[in-house]
Amino acid sequence: MILDAHSHVHDPLGAHLLSLDDAGEHRTVLFPTRAHPERATDLDSLHEEMGALEQALAGDSGDDGFALALRELDEALAAHPDRFLGFGSVPLGHPGAEIAARVERDVTGRGLYGIGELTPPPNRAALVEPVLRAANDHAGLPVVVHGSAPTTAEDLRTLAQLAARYPKVPLIISQLAGAHWMLAIELARAIPNLHLDLSTANIVLAVRLAVHELPTRTFFGSDAPY
Repeated sequence: MILDAHSHVHDPLGAHLLSLDDAGEHRTVLFPTRAHPERATDLDSLHEEMGALEQALAGDSGDDGFALALRELDEALAAHPDRFLGFGSVPLGHPGAEIAARVERDVTGRGLYGIGELTPPPNRAALVEPVLRAANDHAGLPVVVHGSAPTTAEDLRTLAQLAARYPKVPLIISQLAGAHWMLAIELARAIPNLHLDLSTANIVLAVRLAVHELPTRTFFGSDAPY
């Protein structure tokens, strides 16, 4: 079985299914998303769509956007349960009790497989800790955190420290940590529950070394539609 460990809800959904078929992928982990770059028809409309991503990466919790993204995810999972493995996101920066309640309602309550993709603002990866605590309380749900820019090297070190604090929780750093891929591989070698996904890796050497160093903890991911 070929599994894509990182993708986002598409509009229209059929375009995603066609790309999965073309690539020979059997199943894909599907994250909710507030940005839909696949809707863009020109540079101006792409700027408009990417604005939602920029807001998320800057730490805007956007509760209305979260609710819509979860509805889109629910619809995709209901339509194609044989192709998609759903993960649910939660807004960061709220009290731990509220985050635990959201994980209960929006992740495990929906029968989803994990949490992600979380997007803490730069140098604030510590905001992920309440989510890891909630994941730990639910038998170690996997948690996926955005790893490319604007994620910093300090954020990666913080995520590694948090992973060590919650060893039952698989913590996956996505996009092979962007420009900080060598640091990410070093950190993951030392922490058994820290994983990497290869989505949007920018050089082949990074992919080759990640797979060599962490053959059972490096996941293929497309970050589709990106």
